[in-house]
Amino acid sequence: MDIVQLINDIDAAVWGPPMIILLLGSHLFLTIRTGFIQRKIPKAIKLSVTKDPDAEGDISQFGALTTALSATIGTGNIVGVATAILAGGPGAVLWMWLTGVFGIATKYSETYAAVKYRVKDHNGNMLGGAMYAWRRAFEKNGKTPWWALLGAGAFALFASIASFGIGSAVQSSAMTGIITSNMPGIPTWGIGLAIVIMVSIVIFGGIKVISKVCEKLVPFMAIAYAWGCIVIIGMNWEYVWPAICLICECAFTPKAAFGGAVGSGLMMALQFGCARGLFSNESGMGSAPIVASAATTRNPARQALVSMTGTFWDTVVICALTGIVLVSTMIAHPDIMAGGQITAGADLTSAAFARIPYIGTPILIFGMILFAYSTILGWSYYGNRCVTYLFGKRAIRPYQVLYVAVAFLGAIGIGDLVWTISDITNALMAVPNIIVVLALSGLIARETKHYVWDKNLDEKDETPIPVLENK
Repeated sequence: MDIVQLINDIDAAVWGPPMIILLLGSHLFLTIRTGFIQRKIPKAIKLSVTKDPDAEGDISQFGALTTALSATIGTGNIVGVATAILAGGPGAVLWMWLTGVFGIATKYSETYAAVKYRVKDHNGNMLGGAMYAWRRAFEKNGKTPWWALLGAGAFALFASIASFGIGSAVQSSAMTGIITSNMPGIPTWGIGLAIVIMVSIVIFGGIKVISKVCEKLVPFMAIAYAWGCIVIIGMNWEYVWPAICLICECAFTPKAAFGGAVGSGLMMALQFGCARGLFSNESGMGSAPIVASAATTRNPARQALVSMTGTFWDTVVICALTGIVLVSTMIAHPDIMAGGQITAGADLTSAAFARIPYIGTPILIFGMILFAYSTILGWSYYGNRCVTYLFGKRAIRPYQVLYVAVAFLGAIGIGDLVWTISDITNALMAVPNIIVVLALSGLIARETKHYVWDKNLDEKDETPIPVLENK
């Protein structure tokens, strides 16, 4: 069998119904276990901009949130939504949105576990994530059982591999594609070199530099893109309500849309909506808790609440805005789907935004470039921490050099194979993460009741944070 076809088949299998059932089922289960923690979104948003100076950590809660958002708010919020609509119909937008709503509980739970079981290195820097939750949660008499070490190692390995594709090559390729399609005279190697320089300046400075850049970049880019979408929705105002009705109708009925040019059917809408929603907000993947563990917070619940707002902003707000823009524009301009020229999500996105006079294409270009750049920054830290877990601090610099090199290769055209392999590892990293979160769900539920529902969020967790031996 052709190796490329084999890898594509594996990708389709790991992102098939079993993965969707695992993640979506975990979202629903953890929503119940945490007492519907989504109700605390207003409080969580307030905490995200509140400093916690009397606690241990390397960066602010807001810095941790924006760094995590830099990785999750990416091209999936634009092209991913269009891909879901094209394959699953307009109803996929509603399932993406619902996946985000319930995914908030999973983001809370996985962050809680990561912060509770974080450790320090010999320099006092915070380290955390699913690998340390596996390692510490099941430790007895100073020893961790082999199966817990296996879970920790599997997560760190899959996440570090995924970072090169999803975090580096795919994003630089997206940036190059959007620039060259609108400014065809610019060579791809020049764009790649510019990406390498812009990324290197930030990531070689470590988490504090990355978080400072993300604190300024992420709110700006997200607000600017959301504002642009709102302006487009205003221009399409007479089609907005029909678009919302069509989204809701197609989510629950096998109604064909746009002359049958896009996917239809309840199962198609459910499958592609959930898959793209899960991929977009990364709830259950275990990525965001890695940087959340570095936050200054007095107890795990506070940072878990802050982190769960990431899913809210990413999917419940930004993906929903993109979906309404695309569907309303397709209703206003039905000829977009005529002729069978639209075969990919990127084509649909470009065609839909291009129909908006003056501002449509600039908003798309602006959003794609900044979203992709920020994702490169955020994922560089995830991969950095996972490689450090596997090989020690000596691996950090080689990893960073390889990471920016892969970004350059992605810009000049590395092919789809790296994307597919990283897509597989991105799914596989979710498995050990979800297992450890579900195994700790009883503890998370008990402590959530104490901190959140019994109103003890200001209480300081005095449990000593262990220091790892120098590696």
